Formats: sequence, C-alpha cells, structure tokens
Amino acid sequence: MTLKKFSFNVIKENNYARCGQIITPHGLVDTPSFMPVGTQGTVKAVFLENLIASGTQMILANTYHLMLRPGVDRISSLGGLHQFMNCKLPILTDSGGFQIMSLSKLTKINKDIGAIFKSHIDGKEFILSPEESIKLQKKFNSDIVMVLDECPKITNDKSIIKKSMDLSLEWALRSKNAFKSNSHKGLFGIVQGGLYKDLRVECLEKLIKINFDGFAIGGLAVGETQDQMFSILDAVKDYIPRDKPRYLMGVGTPSDILGAVKRGIDMFDCVLPTRSGRTGLAFTWNGKINIKNSKYKKDNSPLDDMVTLCNLNKYSKNYLNHLFNTNEILGSMLLTINNINFYQQLMKQIRENIKKGTFDDFHDKYINII
Repeated sequence: MTLKKFSFNVIKENNYARCGQIITPHGLVDTPSFMPVGTQGTVKAVFLENLIASGTQMILANTYHLMLRPGVDRISSLGGLHQFMNCKLPILTDSGGFQIMSLSKLTKINKDIGAIFKSHIDGKEFILSPEESIKLQKKFNSDIVMVLDECPKITNDKSIIKKSMDLSLEWALRSKNAFKSNSHKGLFGIVQGGLYKDLRVECLEKLIKINFDGFAIGGLAVGETQDQMFSILDAVKDYIPRDKPRYLMGVGTPSDILGAVKRGIDMFDCVLPTRSGRTGLAFTWNGKINIKNSKYKKDNSPLDDMVTLCNLNKYSKNYLNHLFNTNEILGSMLLTINNINFYQQLMKQIRENIKKGTFDDFHDKYINII
C-alpha cells in the first residue's frame, strides 16, 4: 500500500477563519478539527467506534506517558500505535514538553541534554532529549510528530520566558535535525513566548526559518485569561504561513475554540470534554449542565435534543443524575460520549459556516452560550 504524503490545503476562508484538509498516511482530517486526548493510548471511557461515529478524525497521544507505560518496545513490536490501539484514525503525539512543566517537581532541565525526569510511577530516572522524543514518536508511527519544547509556567518575569523560548528554539532545531527527511509524517514546531507578543513573533519567525510542516501555539491554557490568550493569537495571526496548519495546544472550552477559529486556528486538543464527562458536566447547545444537581432528579427530558449518537437522547437527565449519584460507570461513559459528540458537532458547524461565509454570525450567536 502506498502511503499518503503529509500535506495541507486551505479550501475556504472567511476573514481569518478558514476550512482546510490535512492529508496523513492514515487518512484525511477536515479543519478546523478537534482531537480528543488519548494520553495513555486510549480516550478514557469511550470505544474507538464511538469516536468515529461522532465524526472524530484524529486523536492525540502522549510520548512521555507511553514511554513509561507500556514502553516503546511493546508498541513498536506491533508496528506502532495504530496497531497497538486497533485505531484506524490518524494520531498526533505530543512530545513530552508539557510534562516538563506539569511534573516540574520531578524534572531537571539540562540545556545541552534535555529533560531529566524522575518517573511519577516508580521514581526511575530517565532522559528525554529532543532527539529521543523524535525517535520515540517515529517508533510510535505517529502521523504528526511534535518537537520537544519547554512549556514555562505563567510569569511576569520576561527574562524567564525569553530564556525558555530560546531553549525551545534550540530544541526545535535539534528535533528537526533528528527528524530528518520524511515524506509521509508531519513535524510541527511550537511557538513559545508566554504573554509577550514580541517574543511570540520572534519565536515564530525563527521557527519559520527552520521550516516545519505545521506550527503549534504552546504555553497557553496555563492560567491566563481568555482575553490574554486571544491577544496572543491576534499578535501572531498575520505571521503564520497561510499554507501550514495552525494548532492551538491544550485548548479548550467551546468559546475558546470559537474565538481561536476566528483568529485563524485550525487544530485543537483538550481533556475537557472527557474529563468533564467523567465528573458529571455535560456540554449542550443550550450551555453546560451539571447533571449531579438535584434539580434534575425529576427531569425526564434528554440532555440535548440535537444529540442522537448512540441513542443518547433516550437517556433522561433524571436517569443520568441517578447514575452519577450512585457512582455507576455508565454515567461517565454516556456523558463522555455526549461531550465528544458535542465538540465534533461544533467543529462540523464551524466548518459549514465558514464555507457559507456565515461564521461571524455563528460565532456571535454561540460565543456566550456554550
């Protein structure tokens, strides 16, 4: 079988919002696109068949966690993540850069080597360098590979952000050199620079010179306000090459997505729909619902009349309230499926409205509702 070469095409633009299509070895991805997060090689509480039925076209997995468990050898011995997971969808793997921040108490940074981790599982020490991260992702047979970066915590100290950005740029070049020529997979650079617009633009311009297949905006969704996030996207939207996909990492809420699409973003991932589903929070076209609230004990209406996936609209709020208040796992499964389906319906509606030239109206209608 001849593998498809990674590529990206812009199909329609509506001001900065745009529809496109990413071609990967494992299939097509229509953009704007949302990737459910499968950190450990699984999207929690859902079958892959549910993901496909929802319209999901790509999922995300995490290099750091898969490196620890089950380990690259077990995965690569089967041919990669697709075979290991029985997944026919394209897969993007994060590089492990976010864990440098989220597991900072267990991590030391060596500028010349990389990140030195102590496993959060058993304390074993290991090194994740830019070269090793690329090597692992290639063994996972990821369709989109991310460079290793340092994702700094939010701070008002510009010198800390500048130092971190410079390190990420060094690691980006090392990642590119380790990736070498690959006609099928995509390699994305990651734009850092905190909340400083000049640093963001500087970082992006240097990444463009290195030349990547796509550009991700990292270091957001780490405690800043939505307005601050949008301000950074406004600062870089005129500088990102038009012919490359733009990925906002770790974002976000439905309103985050709407605002980011308006500023030219093509790709998203976030644990929010699955994590919320497991804790009783449902996303609907009429807004969020905390199904554990006592007011739903006698409410026999469905979560959302617009949701028909897996016959979800046949389950009443009354019943779902009961499932959560008795800690039944079915409740978590049903709400997770509902939330993923909602997110994919949202992305489909975004794409359709961009194609019709009505995205701004769609954005204004739902930005303060969902």
